[in-house]
Amino acid sequence: MTTVDDLWYLATRADQRAEQVHHRLTDAHDDFLERRHSRRVSRSRFRTLAERIAEFGAPYGAHSIVYRPSGELLLVWHAGVDMWVVPGGEPDPDESFRRAAERELAEEAGVEASYDGLAMNVRVEVRCDDYETWGVLPLFEARVEGETAPEPDDPDGEITDADWFADLPENTRDREDLQAWREFALE
Repeated sequence: MTTVDDLWYLATRADQRAEQVHHRLTDAHDDFLERRHSRRVSRSRFRTLAERIAEFGAPYGAHSIVYRPSGELLLVWHAGVDMWVVPGGEPDPDESFRRAAERELAEEAGVEASYDGLAMNVRVEVRCDDYETWGVLPLFEARVEGETAPEPDDPDGEITDADWFADLPENTRDREDLQAWREFALE
């Protein structure tokens, strides 16, 4: 008996969904930074990410680049990856990426921000063996006025701290992307 591997079909569905979401995002927003990442992952991780992309168009949900007029960026400590990251996560069913980014910011950092549009659109390419697919990672631009102190209240327990940074710590995930955005948008 031959086993049929459905990863090719899943990857094709994911590609189609990613293309739809990419066009919807880029058509709705102007003046944002585009980046590209490529990751080789295990077979089980590929399946998980391809399923997310097929459902949402995005492997990691939506995130916010939150800044103060002084140029400081808000980062949250993600215990699961042991790094500073931008706040964000997966959308709930029927929730837009922007609304998911806003909700995640409130949960993970407890701050209110004014959203200015799309800061960055990252194309995330995922590979495993002979399979590949891609999805988008939208990062929305959000501005906080004043000296608001972040207070994480993450229901998932993954985010344990939040703080403002003038200089990004070395252990910041996607540090180069954030530095590139700062140069693109703030300077």
